[in-house]
Amino acid sequence: MPISLKKGQQISLTKEAPGLSSVRMGLGWDAIKKKGFFGFGGGSVDVDLDANALMFDAQGQLVDAVWFRQLQSKDGAIQHSGDNRTGAGDGDDESITVNLSRLPANVTTLIFSVNNYSGQDFGQIENAYCRLVNTQGEAEIARYDLSAGGQHSAMILASLKRQGGDWTMTAIGATSKGRTYQDNLADMKAYL
Repeated sequence: MPISLKKGQQISLTKEAPGLSSVRMGLGWDAIKKKGFFGFGGGSVDVDLDANALMFDAQGQLVDAVWFRQLQSKDGAIQHSGDNRTGAGDGDDESITVNLSRLPANVTTLIFSVNNYSGQDFGQIENAYCRLVNTQGEAEIARYDLSAGGQHSAMILASLKRQGGDWTMTAIGATSKGRTYQDNLADMKAYL
């Protein structure tokens, strides 16, 4: 059974999923529903959220980034599913798969973040969430609800930190602004 994480909560991935070697961070959301005149002719507005996975070393230096313009890490350990520009469909709209056992030894922290490339703030986006899934068996390990809203266009979602042979996940849920992860690097430093 997945754990519903709250901001600041931390879990040991080794304890929650013994033998875990690969995880997927799924990001889902829905397009914005427009209200029509007297309830007729509403329609929807596409929302282009972008999932990011950023790799940092022990000194807090960015080692590599996986995002819609680079769908695979240089070492091949992280893969992005591709850019969904609408939010249409059920389930995860974008996902990033991380092979933890293949990550270079100098990578001590992964930060997952999301940016709204189309520019709306999160207060307008419906049913937004991120979740961490064990790719072996597809069991959901943790889920984080992003529907709190607000007048921000980016969120720093969660971190995975290497501690010896264990990985610890922390739900961050910090707000930020900007259309790409580069706009949020200064805000991420507090979570390294």
